[in-house]
Amino acid sequence: MGSPKNLDSVALLQPLPAESLHLVDERYDLSGGLAAGTVGTIVEIRPPSSSEPIHYVVEFADGQGCGYALATIPAEVCLILYYRPQEPLEVYA
Repeated sequence: MGSPKNLDSVALLQPLPAESLHLVDERYDLSGGLAAGTVGTIVEIRPPSSSEPIHYVVEFADGQGCGYALATIPAEVCLILYYRPQEPLEVYA
């Protein structure tokens, strides 16, 4: 599989607490945080430092594409979503 890149879709592998979110649309009550499985889009990849692993800045948007929150999330908390095969498939006889 390829390396994650900006605009890749990701799903949270664990809940994200409200204090980790930066709200960009006050119409949403995110006081309970976001549930595991919530889908967002990588908008920035922060490379690792000596004390920190790779982090993604992820935007979360509603069904109409309106962003409602941003969060900086460690890469290991995200699952990159693929909508088509990333490598040639082998056919088994």
